[in-house]
Amino acid sequence: MTVFTDFPLHKSVLDAIQDMGFEEPSPIQAACIPKILEGGDLIGQAQTGTGKTAAFGIPLIERLTPANKIQAIVLTPTRELAIQVAGELRRISKYKRIRTLPIYGGQSISHQIRALKQGVQVVIGTPGRVLDHLRRKTLRLENVNMLVLDEADEMLDMGFIEDIETIISHLNAERQTLLFSATMPPEIKRLAQRYMNNPSTVAVSREEVTAPLIEQVYYKVFDRNKLDSLCRILDSEDVELGIIFCRTKRGVDELTEVLQARGYLADGLHGDLSQAQRDKVMKAFREGSIEFLIATDVAARGIDVSNVSHVINYDIPQDPESYVHRIGRTGRAGRKGIAMTLVTPREMRQMVVIQKQTKAAMLSRNVPTLEEVAERKQEQLREQLISLLDNDAMAEMYLKVAADLTATYPAEKVAAAALHLAFHSESGEDGEAESYNFGETGAAKGMVRFFLNVGRNANIKPQDLVREISESVGIPGKAVGRIDIFESFTFVEVPEEVAPFVYESLRQTRINGKRINLEPAKPRGRK
Repeated sequence: MTVFTDFPLHKSVLDAIQDMGFEEPSPIQAACIPKILEGGDLIGQAQTGTGKTAAFGIPLIERLTPANKIQAIVLTPTRELAIQVAGELRRISKYKRIRTLPIYGGQSISHQIRALKQGVQVVIGTPGRVLDHLRRKTLRLENVNMLVLDEADEMLDMGFIEDIETIISHLNAERQTLLFSATMPPEIKRLAQRYMNNPSTVAVSREEVTAPLIEQVYYKVFDRNKLDSLCRILDSEDVELGIIFCRTKRGVDELTEVLQARGYLADGLHGDLSQAQRDKVMKAFREGSIEFLIATDVAARGIDVSNVSHVINYDIPQDPESYVHRIGRTGRAGRKGIAMTLVTPREMRQMVVIQKQTKAAMLSRNVPTLEEVAERKQEQLREQLISLLDNDAMAEMYLKVAADLTATYPAEKVAAAALHLAFHSESGEDGEAESYNFGETGAAKGMVRFFLNVGRNANIKPQDLVREISESVGIPGKAVGRIDIFESFTFVEVPEEVAPFVYESLRQTRINGKRINLEPAKPRGRK
């Protein structure tokens, strides 16, 4: 098995990769990273979702120096992809003094010019805006030693071939050129023959992903309530054996410690465990002495336990293939199984991608309330109490407290208060999780009205806003209410029950390149 430490990468890059949650390279990463590090040209045939951005991004960041000059340029067909690639490169360069800058149409060019003057090492841009900067002489490419053409076939379809050739004419002939494309039409091959030097070729086909026929549900949760939400879900389910997936080894350790402290029969499994430790945990899981196995994707490989009733994605998987591999651990040998995924606002888009790719029918469920959990546990508490009463196992001190209390209060009331105290102590909560109260916003009944700081000045159309909300929150577009777009601001109404999710999701995003500032609207007529 190949791991990232097999590659000649600096500790700063390896630390960033670990923080991103990658345990081992995807097939295209394993094939491309060593070849790119050697310095040769490369053609990678791979679709979105195979990990191709990190396939070129990791060696690109590894080879850059902090010198204040542009050393690499990545060309993408769309501004959305430019922003996405820039974000990935920033995460990979977290511990290196490397600055990245996405440049694309729809964003203020003066802002980009100021950023370029301050100094960056990597530019990620769309061909049209890169050409614009070259004509203005605000972008100099004579020090670029690496060119990446990302989704080259898309750029070809959009008519960028001449722009790309003009940009290449400004580059040093001694550069390294990397070309990534899902398909290889003749025009792409001609481009490679003309501008690349004896390139290696790596082709990775995407797996056909089909979700197994088990019940699949997801819960919308906020980051700050995620752990408590998980505990409520666990308390409301009949779990025979459950596997809980985390993205990183550190996440496994932290969740294991917290669940054990709360009294759950749980243990962790990840790549840092010795074979003896791994065998011990798996033996306990198979025998049922632990109910929950908390694991990373890599550690869970090869686990074949037939009576796993629940798979829970505490951290959403990074791609549809991982999702399918995870949930396939349940519903084996004709048994029933259920897969549950906890989704935070910033992860909702990934959830939508997984649903589309796997064609899975996933139901949205609400996290159980304390009252629902309590009702679910009543029978279990009753059985525990009967067991204690039958065995005379209560300590003398508790009998004395009970006698004192029942002398003053009815016995039923004392017992109910003791149960209430025990349950709330066990759950670790004093009440409902913090919720949003947006107050009166001037919306229709059952709706919340939000103010956005962008309008026609950002080329926003109603369908753009509906699509953004639908994809970010996972609701049908028709559920979005009234939209009023003005020159520099917009009002939009959304259903009350999803308003907190809309608020958390959209206030940290961009629409048409503009950063969104979203807040509850004031009632009409008030300023």
